[in-house]
Amino acid sequence: MTGLAVGQQTRPHVAGVCQQFLQDEGIDAMDWPARSPDLNPIEHIWDIMSRSIHQRHVAPQTVQELADALVQVWEEIPQETIRHLIRSMPRRLEVVPVAVVDGAF
Repeated sequence: MTGLAVGQQTRPHVAGVCQQFLQDEGIDAMDWPARSPDLNPIEHIWDIMSRSIHQRHVAPQTVQELADALVQVWEEIPQETIRHLIRSMPRRLEVVPVAVVDGAF
């Protein structure tokens, strides 16, 4: 198996057992600046979902209502929005070395 894993430089991602698993599976690990949610497409999806739920006239009152609302909101996200976030990754990653050198990270 070959692939590329992206992980922030946080304890769970740099643990020896995680690093060993990636190496054993032939997966190259790509360094990812810690505290960089703007680089992670799922964080943008969570933001879309959160804003959508907060715009509702009646907020979910139970865990089940919240779960149902999240499923509904997830299903309403256009596939093109997800594709756009994925396609934007190369551009996002190109600016990381510049930002690191400039001290932004």
